[in-house]
Amino acid sequence: MMNYKEIFRQLCDIPRPSHHEEAVADYLCHFAEERGLSYDRDERNCVVIRKPATAGYEDRETIVILNHSDMVCVADAGYDTPGRVTPIIYNEGGEQWMRADHTSLGADNGIGLAMALAVLDDDTLPHPAIEVLCTTAEEDDMAGAANLAPDFIKGRLVLNLDSENYDEITTGSAGAHIQLARMPLHRISMPRGYVTYEVEVSGGCGGHSGTDIDLGRGNAIKILANLLLVAIRQINIKLYLVQFDGGQAYSAIPDEATAKIVLPADDVEQFNVLVSQCNDAVRAEYSQTDPMLAVDCEQSVWHSTVWSEESTHVLLAAINGIPVGVTERKDDGGVLTSNNIGVARMAKDSITISAHTRSFSEERMHALSGDIARIFSLVGAEVNTILDAKPWQEDANHPFLQRTISSFEEVLGFKPRPVNMHFVLEAAYLADRFPGIHIASIGPRIVAPHSTKEHVSLTTADNIWNVVKQIISA
Repeated sequence: MMNYKEIFRQLCDIPRPSHHEEAVADYLCHFAEERGLSYDRDERNCVVIRKPATAGYEDRETIVILNHSDMVCVADAGYDTPGRVTPIIYNEGGEQWMRADHTSLGADNGIGLAMALAVLDDDTLPHPAIEVLCTTAEEDDMAGAANLAPDFIKGRLVLNLDSENYDEITTGSAGAHIQLARMPLHRISMPRGYVTYEVEVSGGCGGHSGTDIDLGRGNAIKILANLLLVAIRQINIKLYLVQFDGGQAYSAIPDEATAKIVLPADDVEQFNVLVSQCNDAVRAEYSQTDPMLAVDCEQSVWHSTVWSEESTHVLLAAINGIPVGVTERKDDGGVLTSNNIGVARMAKDSITISAHTRSFSEERMHALSGDIARIFSLVGAEVNTILDAKPWQEDANHPFLQRTISSFEEVLGFKPRPVNMHFVLEAAYLADRFPGIHIASIGPRIVAPHSTKEHVSLTTADNIWNVVKQIISA
């Protein structure tokens, strides 16, 4: 019998970025076959593994343990985006922690998935019928959960292990709207008398653009675009873009962005002054919330075509016009609506930009995402929606939710605080696709998910594992 930590280490050996979950789905199916458990796998590599009830629990309601099998794959500059993850365990502040080596860890949601599989592997644990549901593409467009067949699961009590705050129980989530704007680029010959520079915004904390959106962290893509737009509009430097890239995931705050530009040799000195001033301003603005964020430039080489003046201007203006961070607050001061530009990725003749809008109000979410779509359309971009998920709210008085809360009390001696999280959960899709479903979402303490600074408290994970066993055996 394997414990959840051993299973998680096996998951760390499997590349599992969104939309590339074939290998982890193979692992899950093999896991079921080795234990003689029935399973189904759909065309999107979602897997459900079923374990019959133990003696005396046959008449109790089936419990579905929900997790997603994909992870956000990001890496520090100079390191490869993780295929296989190298976990590192250390002690700090009286707790045992795990992180990765210069990459994201995948504790979101790998630790929860490992716990679900550990339930399947534990023949000493009494329980009703169990369905372990493993979805795909949760970190991108949630296509796995959004397209589950109506008969893929039978249970209507769902324990989701995808929460990240140990002392909370998630009872609601914001809706989310992700759109991609593909903007065509027109190229011209590089003007004579121009020199090439690379401009970089780096060192940001990054993080989850839902849970961390209220922490005052800098958006590297936005900072870089604003700097270059100031150079054009306020300093009157006639610069042209050559390259512009930033961010690694739609749902992550971009911690770095780079641009290659050409500008008149006569304007180099004042451009360097502007970059220095921008760096000072960024350091001052984010001294408490993103202290390592920095802006710099260095001379480079380029001898080919550059973006036209119009392409350069409209891209920078579009990014400048799109809000990032918190845009509306609730009456209690919490976040109501937000937006994140997560990725700017250049191809040969176009650039694609992502906008990830979240809100607890479906009306406000669509109002903001509609405004953003109009900005993109005005600059000639083709806009496609890849995710449109509703907010979700659980019935606070449902017996399964109360059972989850009482299990915390019995095992850990405290009641978890019910919260609504400012990120979309697959719960919204399940509630829509499976009538009568009820969901409680819990998890260990995970800090800085979706970033290379992601780390999980194994101390709290051990406690959550004990709570999970209590919930399913109660």
